[in-house]
Amino acid sequence: MYGKAFAPEYQGELGAALGVNSSYEEVLATASRAHADAGTPLERSRAALAVAEANRRLGRVTEAGDAWRESYRSARTAGDPGAMAWALWSGGTLARQCGTLPLARRLLTHAVALAEGSGDRLAHGYSLAGLAETGRIQGDYAAVAELHEQLLEQGRAHGEARHMVWAMSGIAQMHRNTGGYDKALELFEESARIAAEADDARGRAWSLRGVADVLSVQGETDRALALLSEAETICRTMDLASALAYNHKMRANVFYRAGRYESARETYTLSLAEFREMQEPRGVALSRLGLAKSRARLGRDEQETLAELAALEKDFTRIGLRHARDMVIAFRAELTAPEAAETPAPRCDATTPRYPAVPART
Repeated sequence: MYGKAFAPEYQGELGAALGVNSSYEEVLATASRAHADAGTPLERSRAALAVAEANRRLGRVTEAGDAWRESYRSARTAGDPGAMAWALWSGGTLARQCGTLPLARRLLTHAVALAEGSGDRLAHGYSLAGLAETGRIQGDYAAVAELHEQLLEQGRAHGEARHMVWAMSGIAQMHRNTGGYDKALELFEESARIAAEADDARGRAWSLRGVADVLSVQGETDRALALLSEAETICRTMDLASALAYNHKMRANVFYRAGRYESARETYTLSLAEFREMQEPRGVALSRLGLAKSRARLGRDEQETLAELAALEKDFTRIGLRHARDMVIAFRAELTAPEAAETPAPRCDATTPRYPAVPART
């Protein structure tokens, strides 16, 4: 059994005022007031952490960066390693969102160490989850598969729905990316169910996107689009700018797989603009790849497509996205594969012998 989802990143008085389903504009307004009224370094650290998370979720990366650094400085002044861990968790999560994956791993590794020393189990668990997600996004499945399983066990042991959803959807994504679609679908659906029962709207939105992805790969286009519409409603209600952009990118993926290339092109264009606005290079690169593939299917010059694929391969290599880089390589191979030679028609010439001549014995 799992309890109702809660948001431990909202600490002190903010924890009583805000919940896991609070809209991020509400979080930002409440945390900004708490920051202005803070009387101690620890209170300032907690308020700045919430400001950072709200801005990050709203796609305001510069403001989020300033806020998590202030949270860390205030926590250090307060001499609270647990609060320092939470600030580094926020910074590492922002770095991952911005595509700076090596920095994300460094910050999250420091967060794990600080949290472990402080005895803050939740900060430790969230920092480990951040490390696991960063490694999964990079495609380093061998390194993080065990970590995901550990998080799953922690979630079960403590009845924490958000940890369960986080870990389960991460494991599902690894199965999906390695071709284990049935297992991925089972885990994504279980993740969505747990999120719904725990009243974790954000977790449900992400899980539904995973379900839609697998259903689309299996050819169930209409069901996938319906689930993405449900998830989009959640994203808009909670002001989840990044999640909404990824939802639109997935909708474009569904259109592309269904051969609806014009709809795919329009929707990739939408997600590309959203990712650029929030300065999220991973989403920008993935949307550019989808757009390039859609345009190629609609008759774009092959050399222009190949030039764009070369640029995207460099971007994915720089960011550290192995699975995405593999997708570029696979599509380029598909474009440049030689057409199969036609099998010549059988000759029907009346002068051709019906049977081959029998060779003479020697």
